[in-house]
Amino acid sequence: MKRILVLLMLTGSASFVTAQETLDILTVSGHFGTPQSFVAESPYTGETTERGAMVNLVIPIVLNEKQIWYNSVNYMLWNVNNNIDTANNIVNPINIHGLILRTGLIQKFSNGNSIQAFFIPRLMSDFNNISHKHFQFGSTFIYEKMYHKRLKIGYGVLYNQEAFGPNIVPLVNLEWKMSERWSISGLLPIYSKVKYKVNENLNLGMHHFGLVASYRLGEEAYKNDYIERRSIDLGLFARYHITGGIHVEGRYGYSFGRSYAQYNQDDKINLALPLVTIGDDRTQLNENANFSNGAYANLRLVYEIKL
Repeated sequence: MKRILVLLMLTGSASFVTAQETLDILTVSGHFGTPQSFVAESPYTGETTERGAMVNLVIPIVLNEKQIWYNSVNYMLWNVNNNIDTANNIVNPINIHGLILRTGLIQKFSNGNSIQAFFIPRLMSDFNNISHKHFQFGSTFIYEKMYHKRLKIGYGVLYNQEAFGPNIVPLVNLEWKMSERWSISGLLPIYSKVKYKVNENLNLGMHHFGLVASYRLGEEAYKNDYIERRSIDLGLFARYHITGGIHVEGRYGYSFGRSYAQYNQDDKINLALPLVTIGDDRTQLNENANFSNGAYANLRLVYEIKL
């Protein structure tokens, strides 16, 4: 195990390591959104609640001193509930699941630079009548350049074949240790963390997460429609070392632009890019899934190993 961890530090897989000094092996978390009213354009009154859960497991396999086969498995659940009566072809409440595998090669070069190439199959579904339409396939490629011992920047791209069409996201993978206490890490524009090390047991900071995802509906009434989830989460976090490799992390913040839009299975776009969609003439089927921005809390239990 020590050899695996040392090699991970040398390759600097910042896409999936929270910082150069640590590796999160197992993460279990719960997400709790405060009840929110519907957006002003909605014909509905009342409130909607959002709940979520996530489990992430990382399994690296050392091939040799310069190569690691990286694996991670991520499961997520989202639930949106309200007291609205809807037509039979509109999903309510919403219960959707994601099961994501990341697997691929990390190749280190003699100059300290490296490349990451990952294959990312996904099962994105309500777990009813699962078929080939519930599976998605994507990949990422990142070239990482070591500028100096405190700064590494990677440049790459993410591609995924969503239920709504192709989704391409240019990536900047940042790992910057500005001082002994301050550091920034993240895979922009998807997520980032600004961390301040208070002491050996406590870290504080800011974080953001934002990614569009789509989930297939399998029940016969919904005719293989899909849900497109959108949200940008911005907030503060505190991470405390309990004992050994066990940490607890609390997050509190605000969710912007949340929606769980339902679309017909054939209603697609030509191409999705960050902040831009090309050829988007879709018609949203549900009006009960657009609710106001609101506060959320996230609690996670982490098993971490120091490198």
